[in-house]
Amino acid sequence: MRLPRNSLVLVADGRKMLLMRNNGMADDLNLTVEYGEEQPNPADQEQKTDARGQKPAGGTPGQASTEEADYHQLTEDRFAARIAQHLNAMALRNALDPIIVIASGKTLGELRRHYHKEVQAKIIAEIDKVMTGYSTDRIAQMLMGQEERV
Repeated sequence: MRLPRNSLVLVADGRKMLLMRNNGMADDLNLTVEYGEEQPNPADQEQKTDARGQKPAGGTPGQASTEEADYHQLTEDRFAARIAQHLNAMALRNALDPIIVIASGKTLGELRRHYHKEVQAKIIAEIDKVMTGYSTDRIAQMLMGQEERV
């Protein structure tokens, strides 16, 4: 994939994000991290404080939940929303260059829910892959189609 000079690459999952810029040429990427953030997200059972809700006698819908909230997933969704808000702010002040988004399918879906149309217009590609633990060189190799198959 050709990534024009100064284009951005966002690598994210529910806990970590890296926003990188291509300082190299379109066919010889040189990714440098411009911004990164990581948030702790303890296991679901460590975040719970209350017992499961009780369904009222008579079963009136909407009054109580018998579903148990997945706090771990809620935290990941909020983090993805915050990433999208960061991109939205950049786009609305004309500071967002063309961007490739690399994230898990779940994170991609949550990001899409929160993108402003200005961000959507800047997205070159979305790649459904978890790469937050990879080096910038390995991410660049993957984008150029040179990643070795394991």
